[in-house]
Amino acid sequence: MTGTGLPDGAVPWLHDVARLIARCLYRPAFRIRVDGLERVPRTGPVVLVANHSSLVEPQLIFGMLPRRSVFLVKSELFAGPAGPALHRIGQVRVTRGAPDREALATAVRVLRDGGLVAVFPEGTRGAGDVASAQQGAAWLVRVTGAVVLPVAVRGTLRPPGTRRRFRPRVDLLVGEPFAPDVPRGRAGLAEGTERIRATLAALVERLDTRRRERR
Repeated sequence: MTGTGLPDGAVPWLHDVARLIARCLYRPAFRIRVDGLERVPRTGPVVLVANHSSLVEPQLIFGMLPRRSVFLVKSELFAGPAGPALHRIGQVRVTRGAPDREALATAVRVLRDGGLVAVFPEGTRGAGDVASAQQGAAWLVRVTGAVVLPVAVRGTLRPPGTRRRFRPRVDLLVGEPFAPDVPRGRAGLAEGTERIRATLAALVERLDTRRRERR
């Protein structure tokens, strides 16, 4: 590790340029409202967990965060010319459906270097409701002692049965960081995973309520 908060082989200035592009990329298509950026720890190891319903959320979060971030990205997105680019900006390829030891080892090194690693506990894109969760985030917390930062995003998907929308409102809400206790063993890992899942689900529900009240 180099002290940059990025994996070996990443180019810090390219990462920073990519963040700037991501920050501006969806402004023409969405009215983006971000709350709670002051809650993002500026230093130290952080495991960010977020709901995931489209490919837009990771890019929004990547661009809006006030610090460098390393995302665990599904291996399919590394196919073709995108692969080297993702690697050079510090994103980590992960194979879905089975524990990816290499990806997790890289994430551990980033966290021990004081970096931020972003994980989508649902594993695959769904409704973004976090009804179930995989155990990678809790395992990373147990191994590294990182705090968890929940982030909820809503508005990227068009509601079923509605017409195409012009610049719909997209909300990104950052919750309070917390340090869950993840006991040893499989039961402890499951317990830690459920606490992380429940906290993120509650934040998503809070954001849904806020969006209804603001209509």
